[in-house]
Amino acid sequence: MKKILNHLFENKTFSRVEAQKILTAIALGEFNHSQIAAFITAYGMRNITVEELQGFRDAMLDLCLKVDFSDFELVDLCGTGGDGKDTFNISTLASFVVAGAGYKVAKHGNYGVSSGCGSSNVIEYLGYTFTNDESKLKQSLEHAGICFIHAPLFNPAMKTVAPIRRELGVKTFFNMLGPMCNPARPKNQMVGVFSLELARIYAYLYQQTDKNYTIVHAVDGFDEVSLTCSFKTFSKKGEALVNISDLGFEELEERQIQGGDTVESSAKIFMDVLNGRATYAQANVVLCNAALAIQTIKQEASFADCYYEAEESLVSKKALNSFKSLVGS
Repeated sequence: MKKILNHLFENKTFSRVEAQKILTAIALGEFNHSQIAAFITAYGMRNITVEELQGFRDAMLDLCLKVDFSDFELVDLCGTGGDGKDTFNISTLASFVVAGAGYKVAKHGNYGVSSGCGSSNVIEYLGYTFTNDESKLKQSLEHAGICFIHAPLFNPAMKTVAPIRRELGVKTFFNMLGPMCNPARPKNQMVGVFSLELARIYAYLYQQTDKNYTIVHAVDGFDEVSLTCSFKTFSKKGEALVNISDLGFEELEERQIQGGDTVESSAKIFMDVLNGRATYAQANVVLCNAALAIQTIKQEASFADCYYEAEESLVSKKALNSFKSLVGS
């Protein structure tokens, strides 16, 4: 590791193969916590290259527990986190809305590191028991329309670095890796990212796959459609800037979509949305993200039509039933 760190301190970069070997060594426990913390911190002080991100991703996918969900056409809604905005669990709620609308969702998630309450925190608090049993996950897909992929149960690297990331408490390149490392390998993916630079790197990488994808970055920094400002999208159709007014909405204030201070208060917001007790702002931001995910699957559908599908799922309580079915399974 000393040689690796000196390489970074000299502001040199790694090739794709070198990056893959380094992350594999980290995952297999070949370095101690101090060395890994130094390595992670170095990447917090300089930009990651496309080749390095590719190499890290290759290592994660090579090492992860393999699951075969080829019988399903899946979609994942997953953000990088790390935007420092502390919103409520928008993409997770949108995942249940999409499932309630009749699509199969493989939601990739983890505990919050740089945020107070990640998707895994709130789902676990509300009674879900994580599993990496493929048959149980398939059963959830069949009955609830959604399965939950808790990253540490599938990715040894995530498990190895989890305590270090918690102690650091800031976003790291592992935030960048999360959405790309869903072991279910969904054909469709909506990904929120915390910076425009990263959005463009993601777009470059996703262009080389056969996925349907929508990469989202809000102009004011959110890693999702926040409705507080215009947002950028990158998809097979290219790059676009979407104004909130063009979607028929008025801009929200950031405080209107803030999350809870604790897991308990975050869980209350979560259930309020599913039970139809949310504020107008909370419901709309969830529905807009769900609509964009549906549009990722149905490339030729209009945003308005996809929004109506999402709205029907939430209002009819199909999204709530999807949640109840998952937690009860």
